[in-house]
Amino acid sequence: MKRIFLLASVCVCLAFGAADTSSVAGVWHGQMDGVSALDMTISDEGGELTGAIVFYLIRHNDGQPPRSSPGGPTPMFNLKFDGTGLDFRVSHRRAHPPRTANDPPVSFRLKITGPDEGVLVREGDESTALPIVREKEATAEPGGSARAGGPAPH
Repeated sequence: MKRIFLLASVCVCLAFGAADTSSVAGVWHGQMDGVSALDMTISDEGGELTGAIVFYLIRHNDGQPPRSSPGGPTPMFNLKFDGTGLDFRVSHRRAHPPRTANDPPVSFRLKITGPDEGVLVREGDESTALPIVREKEATAEPGGSARAGGPAPH
C-alpha cells in the first residue's frame, strides 16, 4: 500500500510541479523607436528550456530616422520559468569588446503579460522594460505553403 501511495504522489508531483512552458516558448520580437531592438528564440527541448537572443544596435544620428542592425546571436543560460515569467542570463563579454571582455553576465526577466505578449526587463533596472510580442504559430496559406503569422511578405 505504501508503494502505491508513493507512486501516486510522485505522479502528482510530476504532473503539477513543472510549469507549462507553452506560454514562453517561441520566437519573440521587440522594437524601440519603431525599429527592431531584439529577437529572442526560446525552445522546450524535452522539458529543458534553451534559447538565444539577438540585440540590435539602434542608431540615432545624422538627422535621419532611427535605424538598427543586428548583433550576433548570444546563448541564454540559467533559464527558469515559474509560470508567470522567465528568468535568464546572457553573457556580456562580447557585447562591446574589448572593454566588456571581463563583464559579468546580465540577468533578465521576461514577464508574460498576456497571450503572445510580454515585457523584457533587465534585472535591477525597471526603467529599461521593453514590450515584446511572440510570433504566431506557423499557419497554412492557400497553395499549401506555411509562414509565421503577421504581415504577409511584400
